[in-house]
Amino acid sequence: MTITTGGVPPARNTSVALARGLLTGGVIGASLAALVVGGIIESVPLFVTGLGLPAAYGLVFFLAGMPRRAREAAIAPCTALAVVESVEAVGGEATSDVAVRFDLTVAPDDVPAFRVAFTQDINLADLPDYRAGGVVVVQYPPEKPWRVRIVKRPTPEWEERVAGARLDSAPGPVLTSEPTGGCAVGSATLLALLLAAAGVALLFRADLFDEGASAQPPSSAQPSASASASSSSSSSSSSSSSTTVVSSASGTVTLGPNQSFLDKGELRKAGGSLTKSTDTRAALTVVVQDRLLSVVYAPTGSQAPTFDPDSLPYDRFPALVEEAKSSLGVGSPQTWQLTVERLTGSLTIRVGVTGTEGTASLEADGDGKVLRRTPAH
Repeated sequence: MTITTGGVPPARNTSVALARGLLTGGVIGASLAALVVGGIIESVPLFVTGLGLPAAYGLVFFLAGMPRRAREAAIAPCTALAVVESVEAVGGEATSDVAVRFDLTVAPDDVPAFRVAFTQDINLADLPDYRAGGVVVVQYPPEKPWRVRIVKRPTPEWEERVAGARLDSAPGPVLTSEPTGGCAVGSATLLALLLAAAGVALLFRADLFDEGASAQPPSSAQPSASASASSSSSSSSSSSSSTTVVSSASGTVTLGPNQSFLDKGELRKAGGSLTKSTDTRAALTVVVQDRLLSVVYAPTGSQAPTFDPDSLPYDRFPALVEEAKSSLGVGSPQTWQLTVERLTGSLTIRVGVTGTEGTASLEADGDGKVLRRTPAH
C-alpha cells in the first residue's frame, strides 16, 4: 500500500481561544495586582484573594471542561498507519523511559495524509524499534489529530498491515498543537492582563495614595535629614535594562524589552538588586513572570510564615518553568507564573502554565526538586 496524498486537518474557529486568552489575562493581571497592592496597603483579604484567584480559576476551568472531556472520551479514537520521518530524544533522567520527539506522516484510510510532531515517553529498550523510515500504528482523537500517540502493542490485524505497508512522506506544514489565533490571542491576553491590573490599582487608589503620603517625611528646614528618612522607607532605581522599585512592604523588578527572567543570571541579579535597595526582610511571597519579579515582605510583627528571599534557588527557576511548559501537555505555552510561599509550613515553589491544551502546574521544594506534576486536562 502506497499513500502519497497530503493535507492538513482544518483549523477550528479561534473565538474560544480568544475568549480564553482574555479571561486568563484578566485573572493573571488581577491576581498579581492584588498581591502587590495587598502587600503595600497591608490588606490581608486582598492579599489572600490574589493567592486564591488563580486556584479558583483553575478549578472552574477544570470543572467547565468536564462535559467536553466526557464527550471526547466517549468517541473512539482513530487508528492509522504512520511512517517515522525523524526521531530525537529530548529529555529524560536515569529512568527506564525517555522523552522522544517524533515527526510522523500519518496516513488515515479515509482522509488525506498529514504531518505531525509530538513528544512521547518511550522505554529505552524499545527505542531501536522506532527508527526513521519505519512504519508504526498510531491513534488520535478524530477532532484533534495533533494529539497523536504511538500504539506500542497493536492488534494482530494492525501488525499485519504494518508488515506490508509502504508509506510516502506527506507534504505540507507539520502540526504541533491545536491551531490558535496567533498574535490576536496573545494581544488579547496581554490587554486583559493590563486592564485587570489597572482596575485593581484604581479600585484601591485611595488606600495606595494614603500609603504613599504616610511614607513621605514631613517638611523641615533640614533637607539632608528628610532625604535620609525618605530613603529608609522607599527607594527606586532604573537603568537601560531594568527598573527596581522598593517600598516598606514590597519590591519589584521590571525588565526592559527583549529580556526575560528565564535568561541565565537575570533572576539572581534582580534578587540581589532588591537586597541592596532595602534592609534584609523576611518575605511572605515571591512571584515571577516573564519580565516581572515581585516580593511581598512581611509586615512588622506579623505571625505569618515567612522565608528569606536570598535563600531561594533562583538558578533552578528557569529549568522548572521550561519543564512545566514542555512536559505537562499544555500545547503551545501562552503564559506562566512562578510563586514561592510558605502558607503550608514548608517552602513551596509552584509553577503554573497556561497553553492551548489548558492549564498545568508543578510543585517543587525549597531546593528546586520537583515534588508533583499536574498535567493539563
